[in-house]
Formats: sequence, structure tokens, C-alpha cells
Amino acid sequence: MSNELSGKIAIITGGANGLGRGTVELFVAEGAKVVIADMDEKRGSELAARLGNSARFKTTDVSQREQVQAVVDFAVVEFGGLHIMFNNAGVSDNHFGSVLDDGFSSFDRVMRINVLGAMLGTQIAARHMAKNGGGSIINTSSISGIRPGHGFFIYRASKSGIINFSQSAAIDLGQHLIRVNCICPGNIQTEMGTYAAGEPGMTQADVERIQSAVREVRMTRQPLKRQGSPNDIAQAALYFASDRSLQTTGQVMAVDGGATTGDPRSLIKEILDARASAMKR
Repeated sequence: MSNELSGKIAIITGGANGLGRGTVELFVAEGAKVVIADMDEKRGSELAARLGNSARFKTTDVSQREQVQAVVDFAVVEFGGLHIMFNNAGVSDNHFGSVLDDGFSSFDRVMRINVLGAMLGTQIAARHMAKNGGGSIINTSSISGIRPGHGFFIYRASKSGIINFSQSAAIDLGQHLIRVNCICPGNIQTEMGTYAAGEPGMTQADVERIQSAVREVRMTRQPLKRQGSPNDIAQAALYFASDRSLQTTGQVMAVDGGATTGDPRSLIKEILDARASAMKR
């Protein structure tokens, strides 16, 4: 490791699992002091204990202003400041059907955690950073926020909202030397990202079978035939958190194996095959 974050203090929301956990581990390895902010007390506390003096856990519901304020205050008291705020916590609505059939019952929960959580984290962290020489704020969106598609209508709306908010905040906060950037993960192997969480009685073998099946389908839509991992997102966050990005703000980085670049399947080939088939009739 290059110790890129030596002397830096970070908060990572949703840091007990998935993308956040991978980023916590990388940031600590790069020399940062990290507060893990999450509702999963068991995994968050275990992670902090394993990482030693460089990590602390703080139970945090990012949809509640007082709890976001409390975790920022906690970081300042425990470690002496705040240089990096990674607003990564998020949930999905898991509606697979048509918009005609969506009752939007999870609207408040998804929007409060995904959008309001990022907005509160940005605002409250920025209030500290503006008085202390600036800093870096990173928000997690999704390729679903870049590219429209089927299902997950509330989730998609929340993730596109995070992108617009991040860029608007970057414009507003630049005068304080606060950078605001956005990461859009694509095909990443996590429980949430492979629909492998949430079923009662599910075994580890069940999870692995589901992940394998979903991976095969997703790979057909991804030009780069490589499975993404939480570390890929952590590396993107490291760039935005480090001094390498001092002149970078308002940017949206898709970490998706090229999935948002275009469909890797050849429409021309399908058209020519259809033409050839028609000519035989």
C-alpha cells in the first residue's frame, strides 16, 4: 500500500457490508482513520474490532438528521476532524414488475435512505469541512441512475437524484475547496447486487448458486468480461478521497465493466441473421 490517506479521517456510511466494507478495509490499509456508520451493529462492531485503533463503529440511520450529525461529531471527537465523507448507504425497492403494478409502498424508505441520506451526509460533513480547509465528499449512485431500464422504479429515481444532487453540491461547495463526486457501481458481487439476500432460510450454498446464475446473465451485458468486486469500488473511492483528485469535482464515475458504454451484443449480426433467414423463405 502507498499510504495515500495517511493523516486523513473518513466516515463511510453503509460501511459494515458490501461496497462500504471493502472501502473501509482499503482506506484503513492506506493510512486513514475510519468511522464505520451503519445499522448493522454486529458486523460493524466486528469489523472495527478487527481493524484496531484505526476504526470505530457508530450505529447510524442516515435518514435521520440527528444521527448523521452525531456520527460527524463522533468522528471529530474520536479522531480530531473529518476530511472524507463517503455517503454509501443505500437500499433497493426490489420491484421486478411493471410500473403499472407498482404500489410504490417503499418510496419513503428508499428515498429517505438513498437520497436524503446522501443530502444530509453532504450538508453536515460540508459544514465541518468548510471551516477546516475543505475535503472530499463521495456519493454512491448506480448505473441505474445513468441508464433507464425495467423495474426498480423507485430505486432508479433515487440513484438518478443522487447524481444531480452531487453535481449541484459540487458547484455550490467548490468555493470552500470541498470536492463532491459520485460513483456508479455496475455488476459487483455483493448480496444486494446479486439479489442474494433477504430470503428466509437461505443457506450459503443458496446464495452462491444465485450469485453464479445472476453473474452469467449480467456478463452478457458487460463488454469487459470480468466480475467486479467491492475492491473495484473502493479503488474509485480512494481516488476521489486522495490528493490525486484535488482538481476533480462534480464527476460521475461508472465502475461497470463498460456496461453503460453500449450493448456488447451485435445488433448488426442479429439483423444480418434475420435477413439471411428471410431470404431462405
